[in-house]
Amino acid sequence: MGLLSKLFGKKGVEDNSSAPFVNPVKVEFHSHLIFGVDDGCEVIEQSIELLRGFAALGMTKVITTPHVMSDFYKNSKDNVYPLRDQIRKRLIEENIQIEFEAAAEYMIDDGFEKKIASGNLLTFGPKGKHILVELPFMTEPRNLSSSLFELQIAGYTPILAHPERYLYYANEKEKYHELKDRGVLLQLNMLSTIGYYSKPVADAAAYLVQNNLIDLVGSDTHHIRHMQLLPEVINHKLYRKVCEAELLNNYL
Repeated sequence: MGLLSKLFGKKGVEDNSSAPFVNPVKVEFHSHLIFGVDDGCEVIEQSIELLRGFAALGMTKVITTPHVMSDFYKNSKDNVYPLRDQIRKRLIEENIQIEFEAAAEYMIDDGFEKKIASGNLLTFGPKGKHILVELPFMTEPRNLSSSLFELQIAGYTPILAHPERYLYYANEKEKYHELKDRGVLLQLNMLSTIGYYSKPVADAAAYLVQNNLIDLVGSDTHHIRHMQLLPEVINHKLYRKVCEAELLNNYL
């Protein structure tokens, strides 16, 4: 059994090989592959397995983004970079041809503006000025506007992770447009296109794609089940539609 079959199963391989569509996205930038630091990979072997999967899907670069939350996941360069380097070493040892970087996915919470002021952020992209942020799923944080302002005056470009998953925005779709008007980039979760999270999330994803509001896509991969679903995503008409836009992934 080949690598693709082991990772994705027979059905995923058949669907992927029969489709004429070639995924133009070569840089994956939202995942949780640093082991033992959040709700993603637990051990380095899982990190390597998932990176092998991204390479098999044609990705040339992965920028992984462990959670940073003030009260729960207190990750920083001090613990993330050494683990990144361990993974890089294993990639070389196992001859897996993929570039591997690490940044973070920051929750905009009560402690976030202190992190901005520290200047010690895990960022990525051209000149290291892009930063991935997320919001609580239940309600918009009270300091969202001030946090975005502080990021931007400090020279950072905020990327909002999976806006389709915040149903308080899905119910007030003008909020998506307001964020775009403020210079916030929007990142769609690939799994949202196939209804993985829920139908309302899939509907919100469709709205964002159809209105050309998406700037980047990311897998938000935490574990092997997410990886196994990616061939289905790549063959889905909504994912192909978003790839018609000038996505920014390959410039990171």
